[in-house]
Amino acid sequence: MAGVALVLEDKVALITGGSRGIGAETVRLFAQAGARVAFSYRQARERAEALAVECGGEGRCRAIEQDLATPADGRALVESAVEAFGRLDILVVNHGIWPPHDAPIATMAEAQWRQTLGVNLDSVFGLVQAAVAQMEAQARVGGEGRSAKDGAAGHIVLISSTAGQRGEAFHADYAVTKGALISLTKSLSSELAPKGIRVNCVAPGWVMTEMSQGTLKDPELGPRVAAGIPVGRPGDPQEIAGPVLFLCTPLAGFISGEVLNVNGGAVLVG
Repeated sequence: MAGVALVLEDKVALITGGSRGIGAETVRLFAQAGARVAFSYRQARERAEALAVECGGEGRCRAIEQDLATPADGRALVESAVEAFGRLDILVVNHGIWPPHDAPIATMAEAQWRQTLGVNLDSVFGLVQAAVAQMEAQARVGGEGRSAKDGAAGHIVLISSTAGQRGEAFHADYAVTKGALISLTKSLSSELAPKGIRVNCVAPGWVMTEMSQGTLKDPELGPRVAAGIPVGRPGDPQEIAGPVLFLCTPLAGFISGEVLNVNGGAVLVG
């Protein structure tokens, strides 16, 4: 008996923040599923270029250096991805910053607030705006972007967080942006589902990445974090990438506006 395949043949995906962690695993998985993948990075040029080669090289995978802090930055990245591969079928918004030091709201610097909102939210506006315009244009040209199975002209997946649902003390800037992405998911779903563009959200919790491993491997803090996760451990980046991939396949054609919690049940107990 043949297995069920999650296939993205003939699709072009843009994944932001793709050089490491969850983003890199998502790039790998989408490439394995047959998509051509463009992904952004900001500083890790060697790592990004090595990942692009690993995933098929210039004809299959492109690393694009791009700051993401303003709407214009987001639009520029979409333009570069379309220039690379001629179209865009999938947008995965994975990039973001999490200022690591606790910042009480009474003393949080306005510069930190603005920077977090700029990277985590303002750039997303530009990304989504340009991606939707591209997907709609493709759908108008002979219905090109539409799948016979799910009627989708495109897929957008925004990466939120448990913090966007239950808040995060001393990290209000981060939590605000992740909560806004959930609201954006629901708003865009209502607006775009009738046009064939599926918009969904994945909300991770603690995942073992370079950004979090300092905490998760700490002999005191690590066990405390794990104790707050019902499955008893942090996630692996591929365990986030898999659900993202699923949401961009015809098997998820009837899912729109959903917040898919992929956090070991942590959002229910914190």
